[in-house]
Amino acid sequence: MVLRIVRLGTPRAADEGLRIGTVRRPPRGVPKAEFASRNWYDVWYPNLAPSVDTMKLAQQAQHTQSPAEWQSFVKRYRAEMATPDNSRSLDVLAALSQQTNFSVGCYCADEAHCHRSVLRALLAEHGAAIAPAASETDHTT
Repeated sequence: MVLRIVRLGTPRAADEGLRIGTVRRPPRGVPKAEFASRNWYDVWYPNLAPSVDTMKLAQQAQHTQSPAEWQSFVKRYRAEMATPDNSRSLDVLAALSQQTNFSVGCYCADEAHCHRSVLRALLAEHGAAIAPAASETDHTT
């Protein structure tokens, strides 16, 4: 069993299982009834998305490409995920990854500059069984 960290809206892996959207907002212009069929997500779980203010830090860091600003985002997002409710959510997902296939994701094109890179690390720290990143297994480039 394994947990995948994915880009929402991309084709699903054959054995991916349930897809959970860890984003602040649903996809624009997509009817709710079509979220799953268009490969966005099956379940929306914004609890694991950065807060609006923290998300703005990430967007600023992406725009300026400043490592210091990115680290500021990472520090703040990690603090948000350390709250009891969010930490328990991470524990639940880590435990589920030992029992079933599922995925969590975000819309960002580059995982390295997205909260899901931090979420990957946090889930690993909580004991999740995580599939390697696509870039770690894609040897065609």
